[in-house]
Amino acid sequence: MFQPIYRLFIELTNGKWTSEFLRKFARSPRSRKVVSRFAKAYKLNTEEMEKPLAEFPTLHDLFIRKLKPGSRPVDQGEFSVVSPVDAVIEDIGTIKPNSEMEVKGKIYSVADMLGDMATAEKYMDGIYMIFYLSPSHYHRIHSPVDGQVKRQWALGAKSYPVNKWGLKYGVDTLSKNYRMISEIETASGMVAVVKVGAMFVNSIETTHSGTELKKGGEMAYFSFGSTIVLLFEKGCFTPDQSLVPPFDIRMGEKVGSLRTGS
Repeated sequence: MFQPIYRLFIELTNGKWTSEFLRKFARSPRSRKVVSRFAKAYKLNTEEMEKPLAEFPTLHDLFIRKLKPGSRPVDQGEFSVVSPVDAVIEDIGTIKPNSEMEVKGKIYSVADMLGDMATAEKYMDGIYMIFYLSPSHYHRIHSPVDGQVKRQWALGAKSYPVNKWGLKYGVDTLSKNYRMISEIETASGMVAVVKVGAMFVNSIETTHSGTELKKGGEMAYFSFGSTIVLLFEKGCFTPDQSLVPPFDIRMGEKVGSLRTGS
């Protein structure tokens, strides 16, 4: 009973005009009045922010805040893979040969997520990881590996919630929401970083230039809470066994290791 009611509510509130209103408000000087209340409500750590709370001119600027240097140490292990974001790891699993992955009891198609089966095939039998960012999290996205961006593209239009309710009751949120995908070639294999837009605010802004990425280097930012899906080619990656979802993680912390080839 809850599922159809939930979906109807989302359809009624996730329209073009609602999204545009919230987007404009968050970027307008008027939103400055709620910056301190937002920080208090979500218990943001103001001590690690690059600048004082009073210097954020809009709510959007607070969402995309930078942190003081050294706030997020990046694991320097030669083959380590690090979390690209501050988040909750909601799920880790193996992608099935038919391109399916199961998240919160729902089946998602990796082919739908990436746009075509030809792209998805390289990730069959590989590993996926789901990272959920709430509005309270640091919203900048960093590279989980050293490598070269081979392709980057965007898919989808509307976005639905990507929190635990959205993953459980939504309609293919991870594979249908607006999303921006970066495929990175590493010495061990391919890694796809799927940046999934959240309800109301779809903005995903790329901040890096060129094709070379360094582990921990900034790639992009979300304008609101959202989700990152990491996809690893078969045999490319081994997740740390200590990561039992749901698991709180910070950007730069180790989530596993790449295959060494030895």
